[in-house]
Amino acid sequence: MSTTMRRVIVDVDDIALHAAPVPKPGPGEVLVRTLLAGVCGSDTHASRGRHPFIQLPYVPGHEVLGVVVEFGAPGTSDAGPSGPTLRRGQRVVIEPDLPCWHCKMCTTARENLCENLRFFGCGTAQGGMADYFTIPANRLHAVPDELDDYAAALVEPLSTPVHAVGLAGSVTDKAVVVFGAGTIGLLVLKVALAYGARRVVVTDVLAPKRDLAVRFGAHAAIDAQAGDVAAQVRTELGESADVVFDCVSSEPTLIQAVAAASKGGTVVAVGVPTADARLPMPVVQDHQIRIQGSATYLPHDYDESIRLLRERAVRAEDFVTAAYPLAEAATAFTESASGTHLKVLVNVAGTTVGHTASAAEQCHR
Repeated sequence: MSTTMRRVIVDVDDIALHAAPVPKPGPGEVLVRTLLAGVCGSDTHASRGRHPFIQLPYVPGHEVLGVVVEFGAPGTSDAGPSGPTLRRGQRVVIEPDLPCWHCKMCTTARENLCENLRFFGCGTAQGGMADYFTIPANRLHAVPDELDDYAAALVEPLSTPVHAVGLAGSVTDKAVVVFGAGTIGLLVLKVALAYGARRVVVTDVLAPKRDLAVRFGAHAAIDAQAGDVAAQVRTELGESADVVFDCVSSEPTLIQAVAAASKGGTVVAVGVPTADARLPMPVVQDHQIRIQGSATYLPHDYDESIRLLRERAVRAEDFVTAAYPLAEAATAFTESASGTHLKVLVNVAGTTVGHTASAAEQCHR
């Protein structure tokens, strides 16, 4: 194995490959060879200086599928739970949050809310959009043989909707609204349907995305730029919403979400806001509406995402719309931000197995 590797670095107006030494795994760590790295909405926002928690320059790659190459010395790199039993050559996906394992959140099984949280590939020294990286073994999840590489690459992005839907409480036989038909919004739609939501309405500003939401099972899709979104939502539901998932989380969508929710309803902020928002607090208080933030995921969300993918409640061929080699990472970022794709992957190893979706064409129909 070479002692040098390629690594993507995102800087102001520049996304480029740089040479770097292959890292050595420390105690309790694993050296992983990257197969696929997804381009997330957080990545495209960060590349334009619009992410509230990621500063330029940074090393991207937190949606990662790889292969175990080497183990560090026996021991542990932190005080967290032990990692899974792993073997060389095994495919793994990473859980990119890097908790301290000592704070109140970590010691009460809420490590996604760690008071000292770092997030791999979002401001750390390493990211997965590179030939190799090291990471604590307890941040790795083994990939079952039934999942091809493209399906495995969806485990991390699917875990965010799984976590959000879980925080909302049961959506079984509930009236549900999803604001935003991007990748996360459409995954929320799929999860809500898999969990037995009675009726799901989706909103988006783009007609092709609205059409895609209906093809993915939404009962109706509404133009998010209409002047009476909340009223249209209630008409299509035939009632007010029990749960609203805001996958945009801007001030206008949050206000619309509150208006669409029923008395006693729940609004879950899933998207990463780029600024503060003012809410109609008299309505929130008087209608006893719960405003629930949703931050990343926990290990059981990964287990549930793998189950949904294995059972094909979520299909990779519906979501993976393009894959580019590592040398074309800049193009992958551009295409991911274009609005014509769902999930764009960077095929780092060039040896992955899976099916690229026709959803890119669907988005244009």
